[in-house]
Amino acid sequence: MLDANLKAQLKSYLERVTQPIEIVASLDDGAKSQEMLALLKDIVSLSNQITLLDNGSDARKPSFSLNRPGSDISLRFAGIPMGHEFTSLVLALLQVGGHPSKASAEVIEQIRSLKGEFNFETYFSLSCQNCPDVVQALNLMAVLNPNIRHVAIDGALFQAEVDERKVMAVPSVYLNGVNFGQGRMGLEEILAKLDTGAVEKQAQKLNAKEAFDVLVVGGGPAGASAAIYAARKGIRTGVAAERFGGQVLDTMAIENFISVQATEGPKLAAALEEHVKQYDVDIMNLQRASALVPAKEVGGLHEIQFESGASLKAKSVILATGARWREMGVPGEQEYKAKGVCFCPHCDGPLFKGKRVAVIGGGNSGVEAAIDLAGIVSHVTLLEFDSKLRADAVLQRKLFSLPNVKVITSALTSEVKGDGQKVTGLAYKDRDSGEFHTVDLEGIFVQIGLLPNTDWLKGTVELSPRGEIIVDARGETSLPGVFAAGDVTTVPYKQIVIAVGEGAKASLSAFDHLIRTSAPA
Repeated sequence: MLDANLKAQLKSYLERVTQPIEIVASLDDGAKSQEMLALLKDIVSLSNQITLLDNGSDARKPSFSLNRPGSDISLRFAGIPMGHEFTSLVLALLQVGGHPSKASAEVIEQIRSLKGEFNFETYFSLSCQNCPDVVQALNLMAVLNPNIRHVAIDGALFQAEVDERKVMAVPSVYLNGVNFGQGRMGLEEILAKLDTGAVEKQAQKLNAKEAFDVLVVGGGPAGASAAIYAARKGIRTGVAAERFGGQVLDTMAIENFISVQATEGPKLAAALEEHVKQYDVDIMNLQRASALVPAKEVGGLHEIQFESGASLKAKSVILATGARWREMGVPGEQEYKAKGVCFCPHCDGPLFKGKRVAVIGGGNSGVEAAIDLAGIVSHVTLLEFDSKLRADAVLQRKLFSLPNVKVITSALTSEVKGDGQKVTGLAYKDRDSGEFHTVDLEGIFVQIGLLPNTDWLKGTVELSPRGEIIVDARGETSLPGVFAAGDVTTVPYKQIVIAVGEGAKASLSAFDHLIRTSAPA
């Protein structure tokens, strides 16, 4: 099952296991069960601390649990955790085997203190780059607290279950049989939903912090770069982010970040965070900015307010809040989000195996999505508002070579249709004839660009007609002491490598501002 190279890597990791592990497999006569058995035998062969029992009786087959003899750990994989989930399997083995987590002591204590019964089920797909964060967080919680049980389920392998629960986006998490959440969630975010007093406690801690020399708002590539450059100057630096990594976390393949030939968004985001942590930077996660209160005088303190009720002050601020997926803004879109309306073809595509889907958008993202989906679904309809596709020629040639793809140009999507529970089709207007048409389908993937996250800044800093923060060549905004960088600004070409450079530039400009405004007369 595992090649020699992967076995060697796994063996080195399993040397950190200090306590015995029992793998209990629930199998049937199917091919996937045999594939799982081969994987588990490979794992057992790499460590004398691990034993395999294949007499499990779990209803989900194939599946396996990881147990520590004498403990009440309840952690199960329903499906074969390869692809993006192989890391989740490795971490689960280490943690069940006694290797300590990298989570902070405060977070670990918070997990152990949770009272009640928590039965979690997570539906994932092997191609989903957002799923491992959720799976790994809940696995760790199951290891640390006997009241918490978790099973990670490959939605593509348990299609009947997915259809019954109408799971149309991953990761989808159920708690005690009730939908708990969808999309990427980190450990702290899950805990905040379970421990209702956690948000208030965190806000109180933030309110008590001293003013920063530089406060970076946003944790994407621009924010990470800005934080590193500020911290290297030896000044008090903070980063407040809704989620560290930003839009990069939702990016699958990255092949144009100079010096890194190929990587994936979550890996790059983790590397950025680790780099920032090498410096004395105060990272404050799960903080969504709600208002900017400018300093009343040059050299004064700016204030950033957050939806959590927290407030931070700083001598200079770097705004790097990035952008989000642009929505269609048509009837039915909000109602059927995660019920057929999706934004990540890599994550959610496998859930539509053999079904009909549409892709909205004829740029590179839209055409790439259509090409990827064509290998999974029965048929793809691509709709483009313009009279022609805007994607690169090489992508268009590939698209038009596919037999199960139909391209409709001059199409204005007007409505998402559904039966109250899931998408059943979409309506569009032919911009040439004015006629309306309906396409019957089960999924819609929206790929029409990004919107800057600046709603909270309206009326404080100068914005472009598209809502981007207007900056000069130094990254300065219309407010003295407030700088901006990355996709949230008017700088053209929204690329990771550009955002990193812009973050560095804004940070150097902020440092220059601090020198000049704090110098004696």
